[in-house]
Amino acid sequence: MSQKVAVLGTGKIGEALLSGMIRAGWAPADLLVTARRPERAEELRARHGVTPVTNPEAAKTADTLILTVKPQDMGTLLDELAPHLPADRLVISGAAGIPTSFFEERLATGTPVVRVMTNTPALVDEAMSVISAGTHATEAHVTHTEEIFGAVGKTLRVPESQQDACTALSGSGPAYFFYLVEAMTDAGILLGLPRDKAHDLIVQSAIGAAVMLRDSGEHPVKLRENVTSPAGTTINAIRELENHGVRAALIAALEAARDRSRELASGKKD
Repeated sequence: MSQKVAVLGTGKIGEALLSGMIRAGWAPADLLVTARRPERAEELRARHGVTPVTNPEAAKTADTLILTVKPQDMGTLLDELAPHLPADRLVISGAAGIPTSFFEERLATGTPVVRVMTNTPALVDEAMSVISAGTHATEAHVTHTEEIFGAVGKTLRVPESQQDACTALSGSGPAYFFYLVEAMTDAGILLGLPRDKAHDLIVQSAIGAAVMLRDSGEHPVKLRENVTSPAGTTINAIRELENHGVRAALIAALEAARDRSRELASGKKD
């Protein structure tokens, strides 16, 4: 792992990626970072032993550049990088909604680009990172990207045409679960439980259910049926969820997230 990797625009996810890479064996001396605020860059140096650089310095020095700035800032960043970035450097984008063609049109001809949609569980090494290769990215480039993002969780290759759907499902996915836990906690309080006890009950139930989904090999319908006794408490709760259109609302919500990802790709900000 002697290649130099630069993380540009190092926020929480970028820092989680750096931390995971170091635990996975990357030498801090081979990791470069850029940040908008100098004090943030120095904080990263002190905490992880990485080297702060400017964006042009990263373009000249790093073998792989991971771009983690917000989608609306990506065009400005590419304008800054393009004069300094050789065509043989791997560019990994973590920006929602922006296709690899956006980068290929603004960088030197032949620049390999890989698009990645990760999510906030990278902060606890449980990310789901979805990877798509651009026109000039080789198998080696994609494998290298998997090695990087595998340091903070699981990776999955998909055609780029599926990226917007993956953004809606897993990129935004943690927020849906947090929303559900918030609602269930409020319900627990309504039912007479203290907030802390309701929280503990729900979080442990969520963890147990997730592990069962991951490890049992069973379809979620089968797992749900195992909890749903005839004329019991669970089927009454599920009836109310269906009566209130929760399933339809979830489908509509994910469609809205996918559509917003497409809007971001077209440059629409509002």
